[in-house]
Amino acid sequence: MIRFADIKYERPDISKFKKEYLAQVKKLKTATSFEAADGAVVEMERIMNGIATSYTVVMIRHNMNMKDEFYDGEYQFFEREFPKSMMILKKGTEAMLKSPYREKLEEKYGSLMFKNAEVQAKLIKPSIILPSIAENKLTGEYSKVAASCSVEFMGEKCNFYGLLKHMQSTDREERRAAFEAWAKLYEDASPRLDELYGKLIRVREKIAKKLGFKSFIEYAYLSRQRYDYGPGDVARFRETVRETVTPVCERLFREQAERLGIDKLRFYDESLVFPDGNAIPQGTPEELTEKARLMYEDLSRETGEFFDFMTEYGLYDLVTRENKHLGGYCTMLPEYKAPFIFSNFNGTSADIDVLTHEAGHAFESYYASRRVPHTDLSFSTSEINEIHSMTMELFTYPYMESFFGDRADRYRYAHLSEAFKTIPYLVSVDEFQHRVYENPGSTPSDWRRYWREIEEKYMPWRDYDGNEFLGGGGFWMQKQHIFLYPFYYVDYAMAQMGAFSLYRKATEGGDAWGDYLKLCSMGGMYGYFETLDRAGIPNPLTPGTVEAAAEFVEKRIAELEEKIK
Repeated sequence: MIRFADIKYERPDISKFKKEYLAQVKKLKTATSFEAADGAVVEMERIMNGIATSYTVVMIRHNMNMKDEFYDGEYQFFEREFPKSMMILKKGTEAMLKSPYREKLEEKYGSLMFKNAEVQAKLIKPSIILPSIAENKLTGEYSKVAASCSVEFMGEKCNFYGLLKHMQSTDREERRAAFEAWAKLYEDASPRLDELYGKLIRVREKIAKKLGFKSFIEYAYLSRQRYDYGPGDVARFRETVRETVTPVCERLFREQAERLGIDKLRFYDESLVFPDGNAIPQGTPEELTEKARLMYEDLSRETGEFFDFMTEYGLYDLVTRENKHLGGYCTMLPEYKAPFIFSNFNGTSADIDVLTHEAGHAFESYYASRRVPHTDLSFSTSEINEIHSMTMELFTYPYMESFFGDRADRYRYAHLSEAFKTIPYLVSVDEFQHRVYENPGSTPSDWRRYWREIEEKYMPWRDYDGNEFLGGGGFWMQKQHIFLYPFYYVDYAMAQMGAFSLYRKATEGGDAWGDYLKLCSMGGMYGYFETLDRAGIPNPLTPGTVEAAAEFVEKRIAELEEKIK
């Protein structure tokens, strides 16, 4: 492994990749022993890891500067060429499924890998290559539009993330002004975002129909490997959130308004938890990263080893800047078994959330990839993956004095409250997407109407202070997952229940860290329900799980509130 900045990128030879891959497919088909068959599978993995690593390097460097012409061109190259390779990869999948040594291969790699392979074989057809290329082009255009939005505010050029910092100011007029500027950025971009989203809906519907699905929803659930549950189960989960979580959130927001000394909480007040200001991390990005390194060294031997690896090889880009892609994520360079953390520090407590949330993803990737028998098994589905990240946020609570000093309890109170208060929004995004794809012919005005209705249902406290664009239902478009990762958002809400369960075990003296390591070590070896069961985590779709989590968190928030009075 070398430092990420020193990784040399050369455009891969796609024809060479296909030739080498197909040669291994032939070896798999003609293998006369398990060892020969397995050797072909291992070589196919190595070849894929090489090209996947090149793609990931390009994606990260492209995200670092969306106006870098070289990496923009290379990113477009991969977005065009990857879909064209679908049928080549399908040949490998089919050879593995039809191998006379499949039973022994399943013993080594697990049956789920083969279940996923069967599903992928159904989802790959020549007829969807061009629509898939079109979808990639549209998501790339969305990312450019979002990254290019900025405004001069209080003497500095701010993107969406920069404005969010001002929305935590103790000066309400500054919060209001930042909010109006933030809303104006979206309003100005909305014609283009509406256009792109409409095209994405149509191309996704086309892909689903060409594969024989009734709707994109059916396709999305299968492609997201939701084998254990369906839309009806998720709808019941959302309703449980509305009945159980929303009322507690309403009370917490009322208490927040009283604490701030205002008659009515507006949207731009929601992020300010304390009248004299939220807890702000102390130190430069470099100092915060060093504090994180010391924290992970103390937390466990495993996390210390992991974060030293991340630091030694420069596997993160944390600070926000102009033309940088929005958001934060963790990805992986499979050839090196190396995670990479991408984020946008903005000088708020969210910076510490990144150092715990995305580090939770990165730790699992690092830990599992060294224990599972195939790179594809390093990650599970998102409902499990987000437990890794959200639990790490909670497990690092004892170290918050290092980042916040004597305001650490304020951070813990605000963080736990926010984790809980976000759940109704998470399920709102999910219901919005179901409404949209149930009605693929819907228009931008329909989308705004859907969002208003859903928002009133799950977040009745939300008040945009007369802003016509957001009050009229425009808030939906601020969530990039809706554009880039359809139906990946309720996963956070489901995973949060698992994180709360592990945190509860930790506060009650159980072996929560042992369960967490067990969860991380499994990667994607098992299905959703089985993974939860093996790690001793309650299923959020089972009656009583959400209620138990809500009861515990409400009690824990009250205990933290007593500490900060």
